[in-house]
Amino acid sequence: MKIFVAGATGAIGRRLTPLLIAAGHFVSGTTRDADRVPALKRSGVQAIVVDVFNARALHDAVARVKPDIVIHQLTDLPQVFDPAHLAEAIKQNSRLRIEGTRNLVSAARVAGARRLIAQSLAFAYADGPEPHAETDPIASGDGNQPSAVTAHGVRALEEAVLGSGPEIEGIVLRYGRLYGPETWAATPNGRAPLHVDAAAQAALLAVSRGKPGVYNIAEDDGAVSVAKARKELGFDPAYRIRRTE
Repeated sequence: MKIFVAGATGAIGRRLTPLLIAAGHFVSGTTRDADRVPALKRSGVQAIVVDVFNARALHDAVARVKPDIVIHQLTDLPQVFDPAHLAEAIKQNSRLRIEGTRNLVSAARVAGARRLIAQSLAFAYADGPEPHAETDPIASGDGNQPSAVTAHGVRALEEAVLGSGPEIEGIVLRYGRLYGPETWAATPNGRAPLHVDAAAQAALLAVSRGKPGVYNIAEDDGAVSVAKARKELGFDPAYRIRRTE
């Protein structure tokens, strides 16, 4: 299958694209930075430089590929955690979830994609009994606090993906707090942790498994239930990428 990965040079994207290629898929991947094109090409990815805020350019890029599946792994966060600039980074990332997702969904629809898989969060639930199931509500998103800004972006992303129309199967992967190489944490940090390798594998599984809807993707620490992802996707939070892959 032809797969378009938006955000191919992010922490998850860099691990996901080799998995997709090893599974026999033709992979196109986006980056905003032309300097990252050689690395994408060396890994076997058809590299595309595009700004997802430029709706026309994004539409043209997706239309040229005509993908069967679009995978949304876009984020706008600094590589190094900096508490002093966290609030601004969260604001920018929320804008990406709102505007970038809207543009990507529109481009996928026009290009005739049949499935759209998107990265969301498993730690944006409203307060309530744990473990949270996928049917539990996301926080309101009201206010200017970082948590509210994040929840607002998550709500917009999920509504856009799940409402992308009957012609596209929308799948939302609610990822836990990432840790591992090229993330903000080397080891689990906070509730609902998730190794970046397991996050990549979940997206690979969603290419050919699962029904449209929402899946919690995290480790079993009692914060969220991953029973649905285990059953329908075959998700394994202990998955790690071997160096030979």
